[in-house]
Amino acid sequence: MAIRVVLADDHSVVRKGVREFLEEEPDIDVIGEASDGLQAVQLATELQPDVIVMDIKMPQLSGVDATKRIRSAAPKVRVLALTAYDDDPYIFGLLEAGASGYVLKTAESSELIRAIRAVAAGQSALDPAIAPRIIARVAQPAAVTESLTERELEVLRLAARGLTNKQIGHDLDISDRTVQNHLANIYAKLGVASRTEAVTAALQRGMLRLGE
Repeated sequence: MAIRVVLADDHSVVRKGVREFLEEEPDIDVIGEASDGLQAVQLATELQPDVIVMDIKMPQLSGVDATKRIRSAAPKVRVLALTAYDDDPYIFGLLEAGASGYVLKTAESSELIRAIRAVAAGQSALDPAIAPRIIARVAQPAAVTESLTERELEVLRLAARGLTNKQIGHDLDISDRTVQNHLANIYAKLGVASRTEAVTAALQRGMLRLGE
């Protein structure tokens, strides 16, 4: 079955170009286009695509805010950022919002195609140009890291997939507050202050693997 994709970008030329090379792939089907953030949320909710390829700066609603709404209203839809911006606030803002991947518009078309396939499969996809900065942001000596309990690892694995506290609680049959407590313990043990940093730290230290 083909991967169903929606393109969200306020530049029609960009959408047209991306659509053209994506439609050459037999396993990818572009089912819709959005020219602003609100429309992106609407299409994600109505069409339930496997992946929505999202720009950051768009009219009506930014890519960050649109991603937050999509992850809440249509949690099965994966968001892959495709943008010209490689600034840390944008990168971490999208990842914090629940995006599963981040690709720069300078990337080769083959790299975007690989990212779409990875994200559709429930994996993460980061542009090689920004991955080292994500790792460096939370780099700490492993010796100071406390081990996580199995339940904390379960919570972190689900958080890495972009699930909300409510969704994590539903999957693990625990309350939202318990999820919050587990996340607080995880942050304290890893010496971080956010989900993105916790996931990145856990990946760096071998506690998690991409695609889990």
